[in-house]
Amino acid sequence: MNTQLSFAPLAGIETELLAVLAADTQTSKAPDAKPHPVLLTSDAAVQAAAASVLASGEYKAGANETVLLHAPTGVAAKRLLLVGLGKQAKATADKVRNAAGTAVRFVKPRGIRELVFALPVSELLPAVSNTRAAVEGAFVGDFDPDTYRSDRKDQSVGSFTLAAPAASDRTALEAAFAETVIIGESQNFTRALVNEPGNKLTPTLLGQRAALMAAEVGLGWEVHSTEKLHELKMGAFWSVSQGSAEPPALIVLRYEPEGVSEGPVLGLVGKGITFDSGGISIKPSDNMEKMKYDMAGGAAMIGAMRAIALLKPRVRVIAVICAAENMPSGTAQKPGDVQTAMPFSADQPGKTIEIINTDAEGRLVLADGLTYARQLGATHLIDAATLTGACVVALGYVNAGAFSNDEEIWAKFDAALATSGEKFWRLPLGDEYAEQIKSEIGDIKNTGGRWGGAITAAEFLKVFVEDTPWIHLDIAGLAWVEDSKPYIAKGPSGVAVRSILEWVRSY
Repeated sequence: MNTQLSFAPLAGIETELLAVLAADTQTSKAPDAKPHPVLLTSDAAVQAAAASVLASGEYKAGANETVLLHAPTGVAAKRLLLVGLGKQAKATADKVRNAAGTAVRFVKPRGIRELVFALPVSELLPAVSNTRAAVEGAFVGDFDPDTYRSDRKDQSVGSFTLAAPAASDRTALEAAFAETVIIGESQNFTRALVNEPGNKLTPTLLGQRAALMAAEVGLGWEVHSTEKLHELKMGAFWSVSQGSAEPPALIVLRYEPEGVSEGPVLGLVGKGITFDSGGISIKPSDNMEKMKYDMAGGAAMIGAMRAIALLKPRVRVIAVICAAENMPSGTAQKPGDVQTAMPFSADQPGKTIEIINTDAEGRLVLADGLTYARQLGATHLIDAATLTGACVVALGYVNAGAFSNDEEIWAKFDAALATSGEKFWRLPLGDEYAEQIKSEIGDIKNTGGRWGGAITAAEFLKVFVEDTPWIHLDIAGLAWVEDSKPYIAKGPSGVAVRSILEWVRSY
């Protein structure tokens, strides 16, 4: 999608479609109070073109509500699309993001390939944050998952122009616009990886895709397999992959900005299970096809590293993605087995893990990934994984789960959410939960029972970070959009890319 930023008067822009935001300014809570929609633009000609539909009462400017006007009088655009934000008093950058996605998804099936989106004019909506939100929303809306349809027709929007008021701070908006194009492209890069079927994106092929991206944007990279896992004594990681005919991939990406040799080293660790059958503890067949997205955490780290390489924050970053298939076979690990995780140092034994359920495999690969990131020099850690169904039970499809062992690192991540617009809810850790994963035969077991499953999974990972400041993101509920929305297609969401990036940039 070609993108550009314009400061030309709205009414004079020649385009196939001009999208303008509207909001309901009605503040009365009386039962018979009617919506009072207004356009969030100062362009008098555009306001006049939409005046009759706004006055008709047919259009209420509800969130993502649209109405299309053909050949609007006094406006150079061939079509005028109104997109609602809902109540003006509750308008946020997140709603602008969704409105931009709605506009893009509105034009795609109609064969309209050129779209101008007017930045809203409102004291409640700062121009810079709205610029970021609008561009992100446009990229989110432009993605569709029908990659392998034989009759697929490319409906991508060819040109997206963000039209800002002439009186805007051009330097600030141009910088925000350029940055957010990179972020939007990186989020869609992640979504494209997550969307791939397991037979089209094996661990080896995921490693190749990551390496190709790294070479294109200037990241250092390494991709290892079985021999390296054995060399590093990654018994937990290897135990997951041993049941599959596909070899594992240990993917390492490095970002080292010039002139930065001191300060923190941020470690990004991602679960990359390219297909999860559950192993011997096999999953029910219903919806198992979705388990191709069990590598969404690893894909988020790869997408975040792409954005990091292009935006060039002045902090060193290492990403470790542990990719494998979890399959049942005669060589697969079994419930009751005991595995030995990677030791942090030669004089330290690896933790022993009793396998209770082979479908609790994500925490096994992350255990060795977190240890390896620390061994490579990471001083601060963040991991992302579609780790537990328990987190979805707790938070539904609205928030992803987050955990941390350090208040300072959490404060930075929490602040990053204000920019990213993504929803994470912090859940607790504690000794009482840690008791649930103690093993009678080894050090720990890989499940702690039914209750508090997302928390005991986090406690399992906490064993391997020790005292290193750390954040764990359980994105199981948000990595896949279950039903299409006006602003995003059903399928992979690319969640966590924006939040991880903003967290990195905070350093």
